[in-house]
Amino acid sequence: MERHEITWLLVGLVACVLLLLFLLLAGEVMAGHTQAMDTRILRALRSPDDPARPIGPMWLPGMLEDLTALGGPTVTWLVILGVTGYLLFERRARAAMFVLVACGSGDLLTRIIKGVFSRPRPTIVPHLRDAFSTSFPSGHSMESAIVYVTLAAALIRVVRRPATRAYCLGLAILITGLVGVSRVFLGVHYPTDVAGGWIFGLFWASLCWLAAEWYDRRRAPIA
Repeated sequence: MERHEITWLLVGLVACVLLLLFLLLAGEVMAGHTQAMDTRILRALRSPDDPARPIGPMWLPGMLEDLTALGGPTVTWLVILGVTGYLLFERRARAAMFVLVACGSGDLLTRIIKGVFSRPRPTIVPHLRDAFSTSFPSGHSMESAIVYVTLAAALIRVVRRPATRAYCLGLAILITGLVGVSRVFLGVHYPTDVAGGWIFGLFWASLCWLAAEWYDRRRAPIA
């Protein structure tokens, strides 16, 4: 087998495993089997004497509010449109289309899946930030995984040095992780909401990467 075929198989296997994990987690969440664990974690992040006061230094909640915005629709769509515009100016129309379709479809899918499960937001501790939609999976975690990993994948396609590729992917994963952690710390999501968002977001990013690679081989490089 050629090297690219082995890569396809590995990424395809990872995508299948991620989808299976998401379905298993969703089943456990909907059955209520994760509620006790979720509750313990949320309470552990607040002062025992005052649930409205988070643990840690005074500056930590403000920093996490800034980080959580990186997964919000305003910031993610500014990033998507900014990168898409840059690619169009660089005459990389197919790469721009890939980013727009992958991230846009992910945003739509996030709304659909949240509506399907309709898990209420946690009320165990006071929210440190306003939140209005349903809870599972975390939209911020899911969209940050889709957007930043997809953008990293697009950069990897035009970068040659392995160290730079690893840096792009590592930075995307770091941002995605920080966004998810911030949602739990702020009390607006259960930990399993965030885990579900991460898993499905990575699954969708992997699926979009496979689709781009297939198009690349069958028709013309996405550039």
